[in-house]
Order: sequence, then structure tokens, then C-alpha cells
Amino acid sequence: QVQLVESGGGLVQAGGSLRLSCTASGRPISWYVMGWFRQAPGKERELVARITRSDASTYYADSVKGRFTISRDNAKNTVYLQMNSLKPEDTAVYCCAAEGPVTYTYDYWGQGTQVTVSS
Repeated sequence: QVQLVESGGGLVQAGGSLRLSCTASGRPISWYVMGWFRQAPGKERELVARITRSDASTYYADSVKGRFTISRDNAKNTVYLQMNSLKPEDTAVYCCAAEGPVTYTYDYWGQGTQVTVSS
């Protein structure tokens, strides 16, 4: 199994930036497609960004395209989410997740980190 721990959340003013980190232990993060999800109160969880094992392909939700960047450092066993030009509607709990190489579902999840953007 792989264990995931997020960090980097906090309170920021609109227009500011944050970088979230997701550090893995137990197995190499290079084995997994990685995703960042978020869930705001009263809303469904949504996939914000995704990066493949080879870094050949990334996906972004329309709501964050051009503002967020997902990246990975396999040597550090860490995936990042750089968030720029933050908006109040980005306020949510952000979680990273690993997609199982056999199941192709997000089988492993971190505990989440709170991001709050004030207007």
C-alpha cells in the first residue's frame, strides 16, 4: 500500500498563491497516476488535476485551467499542486489520491488539507 500525506494548505487572499504537496510512503509514487481532488461544503468532490506516471499527460478541470499546475518529483516521492490567482470559489479541502495500476480507480487517499481563499 501507499500512504499519502498532504501539506501546504492555509488561508490566502484572493489573487494569491499556494503550493500543495502530497508526499508518499510505502511504495514509489512513480507507480501511480496521481490526482488532486477538492471538496467544498455542500458540493460534490471534483477532480482538479491529474498527472500520468510518465508526465506525458496532464488534465485540469476547466475551473482551474491556466491557474493551477500539477507536477511530480519521483525522486522525492512527492506530487505538487501549484495554485495561482486563487479565487474564493477555490476554497475547499484538497486531497491527493493515487490511481491503482491494476484497478484504474483512485484506491489510495490522503487526509486532505484545507485551502481558504478570502475575498
